[in-house]
Amino acid sequence: MSIDLLAMATDPKAYVALHALLDEPAADISLTVRERDIRALTREVVSREVAPRAAELDATHTFAHDSVQALAAAGLCGLIFPEHLGGTGDTNVAYAVAMEEITAGCAATSLVFMTQMHAAYPIFIAGSEELQQQYIPGLLDASAYGSLGITEPDAGSDVASMTTTATPTAEGWSLTGQKTFITTGDRADVIICFATVDRARKRDGITAFVVEGGWDGVTGGQPFHKMGMNGSSTAELFFDHASIPRRNLLGEEGKGWSVVMGSVVKSRISAAAQGVGIARSAYARTLACLKMLYGNKIPDEHVFALADLRGKILQGRLLLHSTARLVDTDPGVTPGQIGVMKQSCTDLGFEASVEAARILGPYGDLAHIGVERCLRDAKITQIYDGTNEIQRLLIGRETTRSLKELS
Repeated sequence: MSIDLLAMATDPKAYVALHALLDEPAADISLTVRERDIRALTREVVSREVAPRAAELDATHTFAHDSVQALAAAGLCGLIFPEHLGGTGDTNVAYAVAMEEITAGCAATSLVFMTQMHAAYPIFIAGSEELQQQYIPGLLDASAYGSLGITEPDAGSDVASMTTTATPTAEGWSLTGQKTFITTGDRADVIICFATVDRARKRDGITAFVVEGGWDGVTGGQPFHKMGMNGSSTAELFFDHASIPRRNLLGEEGKGWSVVMGSVVKSRISAAAQGVGIARSAYARTLACLKMLYGNKIPDEHVFALADLRGKILQGRLLLHSTARLVDTDPGVTPGQIGVMKQSCTDLGFEASVEAARILGPYGDLAHIGVERCLRDAKITQIYDGTNEIQRLLIGRETTRSLKELS
């Protein structure tokens, strides 16, 4: 089948055929039959419902509602959750391969998609059965949108410095403060908000709550204008003496830090999968463009550059799959091990996009080719879910600790 860029974006058969060329047996051999089936299902849905909308969502800054609804209708939003909550009970590897597929079709849609899981997962690991039944099914079928409220104007990676405060009341807590750079914050129905009950206690004062976006005292700001991920929204959240019922506490008062750390394992799998997916999208778009320009006689310099990219993408995919498998099998997975995956795979997404733009020269700058969108989308993955500088810090701490154990 002849592949061109227009067909790649609008013809599901052409899209699936092109991306099938990029599957690597060296990575696929470690996938179960079920995980490969999840990939095939996701790719098919993406080819019909996600990829054809991606360029327009980016150009018009339109929220990826229809794309996310299609993924939810296919049962893909609840992969790592049990069936009694509306999930399918699949592995983290299955989730990673699905995330890669969605991102290859539209990175912005993947950001909204993964935020649904990021909002549901803290409820799953720390919420009561009542909270799980009340909120998780709606997040998994996308009848409700979720947000994770951690970052503040003066407290990004240093979560212990947050100033949003939960003051005890007779009924529960009164929540006051501000969050920023919150994905889907302007339309969130369910917000996992982290606040301090006592700033002097630093980490030991952080507490997690489930907050509804429609409650009095809860307001979402206007979405920011951004460089990339334009089919998702990013906004501020404001809490003005919002009343939080006692039953909406996640875990125990003062134990919110453990909820944060338990959640970032999943969120960093998401970001890593985005990095691999963006790299693969940049590679596929470059390959299709070169075929349009040169037919089957692509110049050697470009073939060599593509060979380097292919190897790096395979390395990233193997790291993603193996780390996700480690999360499935080893409860002792460390922040540094997760950090290696997140930092390496998101750096891959950006670096592959830069290289793809270099290979294509002036064509790499054209919006309809899509490589420049990959480049813009890739940059933010290096920043959120713990900046890559923070990941290097975590990795370095583990290395230093290991050296001390040798002495």
